Amino acid sequence: MIKRLGAEFIGTFWLVLGGCGSAVLAANFGGAGNPLGIGLLGVSLAFGLTVLTGAYALGHISGGHFNPAVSFGLWAGGRFPAKDLVPYIVAQVVGAILAGFVLLQIAGGTAGFAIDPTAAGTFASNGYDVMSPGGYSMHAAFLTEVVMTAMFLVIILGATHRNAPAGFAPIAIGLGLTLIHLISIPVTNTSVNPARSTGVALFAGPAAIGQLWLFWVAPILGGLLGGAIYRWLGKD
Repeated sequence: MIKRLGAEFIGTFWLVLGGCGSAVLAANFGGAGNPLGIGLLGVSLAFGLTVLTGAYALGHISGGHFNPAVSFGLWAGGRFPAKDLVPYIVAQVVGAILAGFVLLQIAGGTAGFAIDPTAAGTFASNGYDVMSPGGYSMHAAFLTEVVMTAMFLVIILGATHRNAPAGFAPIAIGLGLTLIHLISIPVTNTSVNPARSTGVALFAGPAAIGQLWLFWVAPILGGLLGGAIYRWLGKD
C-alpha cells in the first residue's frame, strides 16, 4: 500500500505540475507582441500527456488514478475497493498541493509574475461566474464538470476492460482528457479532478478557494455516474 500511495502521490504531482504548469508558464508566453505561447490547444495536450505518461510509468503500481473522482468512479464501477478510497485521495491531494507549491516557486522566479486573486483562471484555478474564463454560470459549470467527468470514467473503464486492446489504455485516457480540456477550458478552466483544483486554488486566493466546493462535488458526482453507467453497460 505504501508503494501504491507513493505512485498516486507522484502521478498526481506530475499531472498538476505538467498541466497547470503549462497554463501558468507557457500558455501566453511572449505576450501579444511576441506570441510564442502554447495556448488552449497546448494546455489541453499537456494535461493529456501528463496522464498518458503517468499511467504508463506508474499505472502498474497503483492503477494510475491521480484523481479522487477517478477513484470514486472506479469504486462505482466495481473496480476499486471502498477501503482504499481515503488513503488514495489523501495521497492525491497532498501530491497536488506540493505541485502547486513548486509551480508557485518556479513562476515567482520572474519579475513579471503576479497572482491576481480576482482574475478568472488565475494561477490555473477553476471557477464559475466571474471566475470562469468565459463568464459561464455556476449551473453551466456544474453541468460541464459532471458530464465531462462521467465521460472520462466511461473512457477509463472501457479502455482498461479485459477485452480492450492490451497496452493502449493510457493513450485513450490521455487523448480523452485532452478532448475534455478542449471542450471545457472556456467554461471552468477544466477540473474533472478535485485534487488538481485544490492544488492550485490554495495559492490562487480567496475567490478560487470559495468556489472550490463545486470542483469537488461535481467531478465526484460525475465519476460516480460514469462508473455506474459503465458497470451497467459492460460485463467484467
